[in-house]
Amino acid sequence: MPLAYISHPDCQLHDMGPHHPERPGRLSAINDRLIASGLDMALHHYNAPLVQRELLEAVHSPEYIAKLYDISPEEGLVWVGGDTAMGPHTLTAALRAAGAAAMGVDLVMSGKASKVFCGVRPPGHHAERGSAEGFCFFNNVAIAAHHALASHGLERVAIADFDVHHCNGTEDIFAGDDRVLLCSTFQHPFYPHTGYDCKSANVVNVPLPAGADSVAFRQAVEQYWLPRLAAFAPQLIVISAGFDAHQADYMAQLNLVDSDYAWVTRRLAEQADASAAGRIVSSLEGGYELHALARSVEAHLKAFFGEI
Repeated sequence: MPLAYISHPDCQLHDMGPHHPERPGRLSAINDRLIASGLDMALHHYNAPLVQRELLEAVHSPEYIAKLYDISPEEGLVWVGGDTAMGPHTLTAALRAAGAAAMGVDLVMSGKASKVFCGVRPPGHHAERGSAEGFCFFNNVAIAAHHALASHGLERVAIADFDVHHCNGTEDIFAGDDRVLLCSTFQHPFYPHTGYDCKSANVVNVPLPAGADSVAFRQAVEQYWLPRLAAFAPQLIVISAGFDAHQADYMAQLNLVDSDYAWVTRRLAEQADASAAGRIVSSLEGGYELHALARSVEAHLKAFFGEI
């Protein structure tokens, strides 16, 4: 069954300034790498639609959504947080990124794809029910999970997040919801300084200290994630695919390498094969050193094909 790749040119128009790490060149680097590796030819490409307003309002508060529409500028930048700004194209890009996640669910549930990667920006996992932060506006993976539960009748969805930053937004939306199992690894103490004290039974947070390497990461996944995933038996796995825990990334201090992303992807794919008919929807989160980002996405996608 084909691997789908969902993106849209609008996602490259979102621009928070020439020195901002979450920049349009991230998608350009990924696209160039996929073409150079030949992997691009093996993907089934789709254009991301604009997400439906009612789906946004199922995950985010209507007041928050209305605020983003109201402050969206026609020119210049409007800062909604210390590191997060809206430009003239930001709202449309964010609607496309959320729409990609929902489309990914539709593709895997209809059997048109077994696995989906959403090559989109802005990212989403820091967006809480009523706030934008950490470069994020709408929580793309939360929208995907909700769509699977509400529109496709699934009873159990797992979200796996291996970004270097804790997924405070996803936790805010789903903590206490026993239909969703959230598994996360992240550097701690580090931005956003959350996740280490969550008591919700459906959340599996594994903080890693600065300097943690491949061995520590793989042990965390094997010891904490995999047993809970097996017991939960998700009918769909949604991945917050952040690649900023890479040793080359300047945003943090973890020491993962390309092959770690392939390894964790294979473990998640094995669980998806066991309980979810192979269904996975993955959406890009962090990753700011362009060469490492592009290579890591390549490894992630090749692992879906079973090549790594």
